[in-house]
Amino acid sequence: RGTPYVTLKTATTLDGYVAAADGTSRWITGPAARAHAHRVRAEVDAIAVGTGTLLADDPELTARVPAHGSSHEAASAVRLAEHQPLRVVVGLRGVPPAARVHGKGGELVHVLTRDVGEVLERLAEREVRHVLVEGGPTLATAFLAAGAVDELHAYVAPVLLGSGRRAVDGLGVATIADAHRFRTVEVRRVGDDALVVSRKSTEGRVG
Repeated sequence: RGTPYVTLKTATTLDGYVAAADGTSRWITGPAARAHAHRVRAEVDAIAVGTGTLLADDPELTARVPAHGSSHEAASAVRLAEHQPLRVVVGLRGVPPAARVHGKGGELVHVLTRDVGEVLERLAEREVRHVLVEGGPTLATAFLAAGAVDELHAYVAPVLLGSGRRAVDGLGVATIADAHRFRTVEVRRVGDDALVVSRKSTEGRVG
């Protein structure tokens, strides 16, 4: 179709929150889930976050794997993976000069737009075939609302918050018939957490 395959990653509590009421979010999922997410990063061509997440969390957006000689997937000793994906920041706000995305890792690209179609076009020009959208909620919602998400990786932790920031903001869905539906292709236990992998549904409305 000429645009990258899009995987959206979320990491939530059992009641659907990605951050507590005070904005804290480290860490909802455990080390095994985070290690698995890094292995996924090492397989994709690009990682995308919004400027809000960049400014709030200051992520490196690198793929890290256990250091040589360590067999445990969640080992604390890590190194940069051999393959580093393109680091993509989406939004109109600037990237601070001291931001960690300027450090070692993949090339940094700042796409100065909020338009999902334009983001995918820019990535296609760079021959990106698979992009991992890591958030936050504003960017996740934009990709879902645009119908651009092909696959969902939903990490769910056995944690309850009761309030805070949801994984997805309003999608304009007023009735269940208009829900964005996906089909589950895998459910895996990752440490104390669960990973649900689902793909775009071929029946009814899709996300």
